[in-house]
Order: sequence, then structure tokens, then C-alpha cells
Amino acid sequence: MAAPHRIPKPGSNRTPPHGCRGRAVTVMGLGLFGGGVGAARYFARQGACVTVTDLKGADALAPSIEALEGLPITFHLGGHDAADFTAAEIVAVSPAVPKTSPYLRMAEEAGAEITSEMNLFLQRCPAPIVGVTGSSGKSTTAALLGEMLSRAGPVRVGGNIGKSLLDDLEAIRPGETVVLEVSSFQLEDAARIAWSPQVAVVTNIAPNHLDRHGTLAAYIEAKKTILRFQTADGIAVLNADDDEVRGWQPEARGRVVFYSTCRALPDGVFADGPAAVFRLGDREERVDVAGRMRLRGSHNLWNVVAAAAAARLLGVAPGSIADAVAAFEPLPHRLQPVGMRGGVLFVDDSKATTPEAAALALEAFTEPVVLIAGGYDKGSDPQVMIEAIRRRAKAVVLIGATADALQRRIGTDGPVVERADRLEEAVARAAALAEAGDVVLLAPGHASWDMFVNYEQRGEVFRQSVPDLGVKGSV
Repeated sequence: MAAPHRIPKPGSNRTPPHGCRGRAVTVMGLGLFGGGVGAARYFARQGACVTVTDLKGADALAPSIEALEGLPITFHLGGHDAADFTAAEIVAVSPAVPKTSPYLRMAEEAGAEITSEMNLFLQRCPAPIVGVTGSSGKSTTAALLGEMLSRAGPVRVGGNIGKSLLDDLEAIRPGETVVLEVSSFQLEDAARIAWSPQVAVVTNIAPNHLDRHGTLAAYIEAKKTILRFQTADGIAVLNADDDEVRGWQPEARGRVVFYSTCRALPDGVFADGPAAVFRLGDREERVDVAGRMRLRGSHNLWNVVAAAAAARLLGVAPGSIADAVAAFEPLPHRLQPVGMRGGVLFVDDSKATTPEAAALALEAFTEPVVLIAGGYDKGSDPQVMIEAIRRRAKAVVLIGATADALQRRIGTDGPVVERADRLEEAVARAAALAEAGDVVLLAPGHASWDMFVNYEQRGEVFRQSVPDLGVKGSV
């Protein structure tokens, strides 16, 4: 193989820490994902006069408020006050806040600097960054890539996967590698600072967050930020099996490396039976990965091959890549087995928040599946999920705001369909429908916001409901 690609160093115009002692900073959107906490803590430790504001009240945000205990921060919760924006010198905005917010317009008109937790990190990180995005699979790919890279040197994993790295900023050294999962919302913000990672990995594209972006084209444009501002020495690792992602090659400024699980590539990384095949230079290398995976489903083979491609490009030995695959377990709420009862396996895939992700989850099992599905509608067409349900599900228990529409689409000539008002009830109904050898699968195909704070809470309620049914232990 040719010499491993050396990640280009961050540009010399990297922004230094804010000189913000005594300056008025408003953090808009505390949330529960860690970004708002990271931004508030960062500015408070810099000596700024920090105000945190959120439409949610203190009870709903208790964990985040507790994480900021002891810091000199003013909380304005349960609504926004215009003065917090017109008097601010810096406003750090949650990616979830719509760009059309009148409060943001107030801040901009008053001359405030608009930033975000992720942009603060991107502009100040001294280490090279590998960015991972896609409509699904990006968390698993990012975490697995971090596992692989850790076998060759120090690495940190964060971003949309749920960990703000702002707290680590002072400790990060140029010789480390940072792996960031980045969402379309975060990439939309990153476009404001003309940022792309030195190495970009794209898993796939399917309709998502259309309630926010408006159109699929706008969603795709946000995603393309991950390679739009790369330099000639950057690299883009793209999924050759995804028609949309494959078409991004002409827009890449640096080296493009394709990966595939469906075909042999003359130049790239692909699956061939149990092996990952690396054709990245003057010779071919092979290593068993599929036979060592603990992850279910053909879609997870995509994630493994994507991570392996990036890791090998960055110098990780094939044997170390295989060892990382063998050691890697499912992330929480991503096809995670949580218990067994009477020969029935209970699996939490609460992170399946799109119809495409739910369809992939169903296809991951050869056993009969009793599916729990439904939730908040993000504007996606559920047809691919409906087809998978009719093809693969033994029975379905529907919950949430989309239950009526899903039941109509499934029809009366498909699997048994039942309804539940609460997830705990849905788990009990699914368990009653299942027999030994079956799988009860939570793969909602929709967001959680109609019933839960986030998909993590939904998955945790599912997990806690399983012991209530008498399940002993986990698998």
C-alpha cells in the first residue's frame, strides 16, 4: 500500500480563544444534548457574563442546569426576553433553533456575533478533524472509526454523537485526531464559517429533517458542507452504493475514495465475502471484518467498511482495524439487545428516527419481528418503511402522532396491527404477540418529540419496560 495519507493540519487562521471577559453572551437553547451546556460552560470559564435562555422550563432542563451548577450563569427559562438578544455581544445558538427566529434577527441587527457550540470548537481545535455525516449510520461509523484510530494514536470522539468537546479544548494537542459526528443542522452552521473537515466520511443520504430544511435539496446542500470547503490535500470517503453520495465526487476538491459493500472497486475499499479489501495504492490488502462483527444488519457492514476505509487511509494497520471491529459493541439505542424473555429477544433501535432506518432495522433480522413504530412526523415519506413492515414484520404495535397514518398505509391485508397510547403499553402488547424465537424491535421510523424529550429517553423507557415484563438479564 502507498504511504498513509497525512491529515492536513488545521489552517493557520485558526481562531484563538475569545477575549470575552466581561462581555455579554447569550446562549440560546440549553437543551439536553450537551451542546448548550458546553457553550455556556466555555464562555463562563472565559469570564463572560453568560445568560442562558430556553423555551423549555427548568424542570424539563434539570440535568443540563445541574451540569452548570456553581458557574456564574443567569438562567432565563420558559421563554425568551428580547433584551437578552439586543444587549448581547455574542449569541451562541443551538443548531435546533430555526434560522428564521426573530430573536436571532434582533441580535444580528444589534451587531452581535452569532456562533454555535460546534463552530466555537471547529474554529479553535488544534488537532486535525475527521468529520462523519449521513442520514443514518453516522454515530456508529464515527464511534467505530474512533475505536480503530485509537489503536494507532490518541483520538477523541464527539459532536452530534452526544459529547461536546469544548470542555476538552485546552487539553487537545496537535498530534491527536478528533472524530466528529456532524448533523445537517451543525453543517448548516459550519457553512457560515466556511469550514469542512480535513477528512470527510459520508454514509448515505435519505430524506430527513424536511420539517426544518423544507426540501430534500436544501437538506442535501447542508450535508454537502462537509466537503465543500476542503482544500486540495483533503480527502472525502464516499459511499459508492448510494446514488446521491456517489454523485458528489465532482464537487470534492481533494482526493476521493469510494467504499462499497456491493461491488469490487478498482480503487477504493469494498466488502468481498467476510473480507474488507483495500485497494488504496500499489497493492491489495484483505482483512476479515464481517466474520468478526458484533453488529447486526447489512447496513452496519456499510458502516464498518466506511470506518475501515478512513482508518486505513490514516495509517491504521489492517489487523488493528479487524481487532477494533471485533471489540466494538452496538451503541445505545442502535439495534442494541436489551433483554430476553421466554425466548423472545428485545432490541432497542430508538435511534431509527427515519423510515429508511426503520426499514434497515427490520431487514437486519431473519427471525420473525414484532415491531413497535410511530412518533413525530419530520416530513418524510414512510413508504419504504411500510414496504419493509409488510414484507418482514409478523405484527406491529403503533404509537405516537403518526399511528393513524401508518395504520392506514399498512392496510388490513398485512401483518397484525395493534395500537398503544404509551410505550410501556406497546412493549406489553408486543410481548404478548411474540413467541419464542421472535424479536420485539423498537424501530419507530420517526422522531420522539411527540411523546419524549429525545430518542434516548424513548429508548430508556423501552429498556426499563422490558424488566417490568419479567425479563432477567440482558444479551
